Amino acid sequence: MSPWMILPVSLPVFIITGIWVVYAMALYNQHVCPVNNCDNNFTETQKQLCCTHDLTTDVIKCGTLPPESCFFSLICSTGSFMVMLIGLLRYAHVIEKHQNCILNTAGLSAGWLCAAGLIMVGNFQLPG
Repeated sequence: MSPWMILPVSLPVFIITGIWVVYAMALYNQHVCPVNNCDNNFTETQKQLCCTHDLTTDVIKCGTLPPESCFFSLICSTGSFMVMLIGLLRYAHVIEKHQNCILNTAGLSAGWLCAAGLIMVGNFQLPG
């Protein structure tokens, strides 16, 4: 059993956990409102702010202001590197077991294109 088998399983675990940590940081710093906004735990002023469209919760909003934007960029960059590595390992594995084909090269190209998109999302956030 190869230790490389842990890499594809660790990618979603790392990304999902990291996104929830960024969301918790954004909630703690009151940069976004909770998913169940307009809850009874807020004052009337906070309810008016949370029920507006400006503070709705989505992944991009959670990663726009420091310090959570730094962790969001780190998670996206690390996840992108892991996607590139998994794609390259899969490409090499298919070449080793079978012959090289256009579908294998297309899969590698698509994976690296997705990784580049994740880098763009993680490092160029919308202004808060």
